[in-house]
Amino acid sequence: MTSRLLRKPSGTTGKVHDITPETAGWGHVGFGLYRLAPGETVAEQTGGTEVILVLVEGKARIGAGDEDFGELGERLSVWERTPPWSVYVPNGAAWSATATTDCTLAVCAAPGKGGHAARVIGPGDVDAATRGKGANTRHVFSIAMENQDFADSLLVTEVFTPQGNWSSYPPHRHDEDDFPRMTYLEETYYHRLNPAAGFGLQRVFTEDGSLDETMAVADHDVVLVPKGHHPCGAPYGFDMYYLNVMAGPLRKWRFANHPDFDWIYQRDLKAD
Repeated sequence: MTSRLLRKPSGTTGKVHDITPETAGWGHVGFGLYRLAPGETVAEQTGGTEVILVLVEGKARIGAGDEDFGELGERLSVWERTPPWSVYVPNGAAWSATATTDCTLAVCAAPGKGGHAARVIGPGDVDAATRGKGANTRHVFSIAMENQDFADSLLVTEVFTPQGNWSSYPPHRHDEDDFPRMTYLEETYYHRLNPAAGFGLQRVFTEDGSLDETMAVADHDVVLVPKGHHPCGAPYGFDMYYLNVMAGPLRKWRFANHPDFDWIYQRDLKAD
């Protein structure tokens, strides 16, 4: 039986993911994914949400609001592991994208307040970092975290996890609205595997056991994280990529490690 948290793509072309707060059963995060051939055009209204369009792969001509940003994109494969091109679109606006190469376009959405203008987020705007040690090492591109203050709600990040490594680890959660100790953030994981025929693992679980699901994720799958801890594992021979979208009442990322695993985090801090 497929987990309600695991969302498979609806096909290989067109809009293959269309996750809304209503279909996810929560209040903030939406995620869509288009897989387009050269010349194909898509367009949407943002309505009450702000949107960050992430060119996961390929190039496209993108317009948002009254702006024509022209052709954007650089990496033709996500596995080039270079920072992506993205576009921020405020609520109450329209956007369009016309693929100029084969293109994978992610649509990250959350409630907007109208506080920001449409803009390009270029590779130079993306913060790059390496987290963890040993088999917990992963490489992060922060597209729109809280220090990047051009959004109202959205937090968006890419993570590359080498084969045999763990990610979103030690297990941590952000499911209580109790700032500054913790913030409530819903989260989606859009997964890719290299080679594509592989699989990864993701567990979503709470400390009281009310939620405990472990999923084998395939290329282009999405995992919903409504609450609890949510570590990922990449088997030997298969690199893992994921695009995270987070949002909640407050645009800040504050989390707590699982108490049985926090010693790993503390040990790694002391080793710095």
